[in-house]
Amino acid sequence: MAPAYGPLLLADTASSLQQFVSVFIDVYILLILAYVLTSWIRLPYSLHRVQRFLDDVCEPYIRIFRRLLPSVGPLDLSPIVAVVVLVIVQRLLVELIGRVL
Repeated sequence: MAPAYGPLLLADTASSLQQFVSVFIDVYILLILAYVLTSWIRLPYSLHRVQRFLDDVCEPYIRIFRRLLPSVGPLDLSPIVAVVVLVIVQRLLVELIGRVL
């Protein structure tokens, strides 16, 4: 008789997928925070590639929230809202993966 590896394999797959989603979103949140910090300070020319990378990766997502939120003077609240939405999506996806798998 063959051992029942199916439930264990499925549980391991769910756990791995949950961890991947969590780490992926955590890294993206860190990139957004780095994007915000580099927008406040002037980087040396040698780090312009880093700033361009952060702009290319973060700006399209943050732009969604800039269109939806009214401007509050010089404050840009869109990165804060973007991070909050990512945290909510992360929790929902991890919970959904746990329930489905």
